[in-house]
Parts: sequence; C-alpha cells; structure tokens
Amino acid sequence: MYILIFFVAHWFLSLFFQTFYLHRYASHKMFTTNKFTERVFHFLTFIFQGSSYLNPRAYAIMHREHHAYSDTEKDPHSPHFFRDVFQMMWYTSKSYRQHARRLKEPEARFAGNTPEWPLIDVIGSTIASRLVFMGLYTWFYIEFATHWWMFLLLPIHFIMGPLHGAIVNWCGHKYGYSNFDNGDKSKNSTPFDFFMLGELFQNNHHRHPNNANFGAKWFELDPVYPVMKAMHWIRLIRIRKAYLA
Repeated sequence: MYILIFFVAHWFLSLFFQTFYLHRYASHKMFTTNKFTERVFHFLTFIFQGSSYLNPRAYAIMHREHHAYSDTEKDPHSPHFFRDVFQMMWYTSKSYRQHARRLKEPEARFAGNTPEWPLIDVIGSTIASRLVFMGLYTWFYIEFATHWWMFLLLPIHFIMGPLHGAIVNWCGHKYGYSNFDNGDKSKNSTPFDFFMLGELFQNNHHRHPNNANFGAKWFELDPVYPVMKAMHWIRLIRIRKAYLA
C-alpha cells in the first residue's frame, strides 16, 4: 500500500509542477507571481521531479520551438518523424541537453523571460543529485515493498519528467480528436484528462497557447486550472485577465 501511495503521489506531484511551473509559467507566462513565490515553485519542481529534474529555461526554449514549428521537421519532438517513442525521447533529450548546457544558441524569439535559479539548476542537473534521488527512491522500495513486482515501478520514478513529456508529445500529436484546425497534427487524446492533468488537450492548447485553461468544451476538464484559480483568488499568482473565467 505504501508503495502505491508513493508512486501515485510522485507521479502527480512531478506532473503538476511540470505542467504548472515549467509549461504554463516558464514557457507561456500564463500567470505572474512575485520572486519569492517563483523560487518556492522552482524549488518544489526540483524536489518533486527529483532524479529527472528539468531545467526551466531549457524546457521553455524547447517548448517554444515546439509551438513555432509544430509537427514540422524543426519541431524538437514531433512523433511524426520518429519510428517509435523511444527514438523521439532520445532526440528530445539531445536537444534539451544542448539548451541546458548552453551549447546551442536559441533564436532570439525563443529566449529570455524564463525563470532561472543557477544554484538549483546546476545542482539538479548533476549526476550526483540524480543518483541521490534514485538512491532515496530505491531505499523506500526496499523498506516498504511487499511484492517483487513493485520494484518494476522504480525505473518510472527515475525518468518521471521525460516520461511525462514523451506521453504528452507522442499521444497528444497522434491519437484522439480535434476541436480546431491548427495546421498541425495536435489532438485531444481524451475528453477526461485526469491522468495527465490536462496536458493531453494538445489540440486546444495549440489553438490558444496562452490560455491557462486547457479545456475548451464544457466536458473537457483541466484539473490544474481550478487549482490555478484558487491560487489567483488568494493572490498567490495572478492569471492573465484575458484567460480568467
């Protein structure tokens, strides 16, 4: 029981900060907040992504490239140019590392206005940090696992962040339905996207990339948006007025 609770908690907490902080804030600036709160979100992203921590600046640049070149040869992670999801993940990881290590100069329109915390970004990207988190996950499983098959979940903990991205990029541009003709192959993979916290409403998102609510139809529930509205009401963040409904 403890293992399953830990797995579900890690899955959704890691995913929440990826969609809330890396995607909706770092990449699109769907809301504003003060510097202290930004640092809190940044630190929590590091803690909950753990061994698969993604640098917000690198993530934002790559995601902006994805929107500009959606499903073309310049898209850093379109599933339509790869044989399988593993090949796409490998190519995406190479592109990410170039931005994270500043080995590749992005186009001016993709750079800037991204949250950076050099201390956390450097530590979180080191092999030592990733190994420490992996060791902590492994220790928890040794302590609380009651069946051998539970250990099969460990590799998912190790690559949680990139795995979430791969699911969204592969499924969200291959499977599902479309509400809008965006000139790309983005799809809404499911009308009830709790499993990926609204990230699989890719067709809606590509139509309105700065809208904090990824749902468009009445039945399309984006689980993160009500949380953001609550944060807005208590003045923890300020959602762009045009998209506050």
